[in-house]
Amino acid sequence: MRSTAPFWSFRCHEEKHEFLAVRQDTLEPPTLSTDRGAMLTAVVDGGYGYCATSDLSTAGLQAALDKATAWAEATKGKSVHKFDPSRIAAPKGEYESPFAKERPKKSDLVELLMAECKAAKVDERIVERYAVLQLIDEERTYYTNTGGELRQRFHYTMPHAHVTANAGVVTQSRSLDHKRQGGWEEVERAGFKGCGEWLAREALTLLEAPNCPSGKMDVLLMPDQMMLQIHESIGHPLELDRILGDERNYAGTSFVRPEMFGEYPYGSKLLNVTYDPVAGELATFAFDDEGTEARKVFLVKDGILVAPLGGSLSQLRSGMRGTANARASGWNRPPIDRMANLNVEPGTSTLEEMIGSIRRGVLMRTNVSWSIDDSRNKFQFGCEWGELIEDGKITGVVKNPNYRGVSATFWRSLRMVANRDSFEVHGTQFCGKGEPNQGIHVGHASPPCLFADVEVFGGVE
Repeated sequence: MRSTAPFWSFRCHEEKHEFLAVRQDTLEPPTLSTDRGAMLTAVVDGGYGYCATSDLSTAGLQAALDKATAWAEATKGKSVHKFDPSRIAAPKGEYESPFAKERPKKSDLVELLMAECKAAKVDERIVERYAVLQLIDEERTYYTNTGGELRQRFHYTMPHAHVTANAGVVTQSRSLDHKRQGGWEEVERAGFKGCGEWLAREALTLLEAPNCPSGKMDVLLMPDQMMLQIHESIGHPLELDRILGDERNYAGTSFVRPEMFGEYPYGSKLLNVTYDPVAGELATFAFDDEGTEARKVFLVKDGILVAPLGGSLSQLRSGMRGTANARASGWNRPPIDRMANLNVEPGTSTLEEMIGSIRRGVLMRTNVSWSIDDSRNKFQFGCEWGELIEDGKITGVVKNPNYRGVSATFWRSLRMVANRDSFEVHGTQFCGKGEPNQGIHVGHASPPCLFADVEVFGGVE
């Protein structure tokens, strides 16, 4: 292919996605889809042009590159930064998700889903039973006219189950999610086999449980809820394109400003947050979609905000150092600043020590509802499962546990962080951002964390 642009790139995606689900002991229609296409990008004197195509013939790719070049020519000189193609590296490398076990036959997969769905029918009050497996294989290649050549292959095996119980006007659910890269070993690691019964019994327990008490108290968030807390009140506020105003009319802005980096107390001294795209979580990769090599970066160090989530373009615009996080959800989207694996680093406390330190508080697991303002500052989150803690002991299960706060104020109330013994890895496929919208997968890992003097409240009975 040829272009008059000093710099151009070619990024190709191919994804195969299989979805199997059983609801109420009935196999839903299985789906198997394949998606393939390419994005051509050209840069001329700071002007950017993009063109996506599903025509992967030489003629089709050349036509797309011509359109991208024309757009770049039309916007040159209007950029907010200087783009020097000679400074762009020519990345070369490969990556493939490690996997230990091959997937069983489809009949065995269906049999597993059927078994867990059936096992959840432990009581007439169980009104919904659902078990799912998502199997994804993806390949991304990236080439540049400067000699860059990357190939990355990703494998995902992701089980999910949820069970709902009802008695009169009270409805409660429990769910299991496991989002990691890998093979069939991820189903075993998730504890998916046997989950149907325990999810059902915990949903029934919630039916009989008292409502969560209200008032200011300690909150002990377990890792599967910490996932959302990290995502919404650290990840999104630190996206550099959002800080620079790009998302203001759609996904919102951020309370964070460029001058805060290096001095702003984002949390207590116990808070250490890393961007770690090589950690082996859901969004692990060797290079981002602009060819920047992935590496671990501290975003918050000993409570102080030190770095944003900004890819190479946002770094050029802002003059700030960032991370390898320019990511696209698919072949027909340009890369933008996105989270990948964003983690709270382990502390030194044991879970038992944390519980023992609480005079009055609530342990919360598994997000069920979330709301946060468009500057990613004031939030209100709810969980599926709560346990009341009084005088250092767990005294019973409570339902409808909710809490609210303000992002940095909340993180400054962090008073204990558990050690690696209770560190867990989680993730989600459904982080939305961008115009046109891009839904992308991210990973979050954390130990349990204890926060002081949080506003807690129960749901409506």
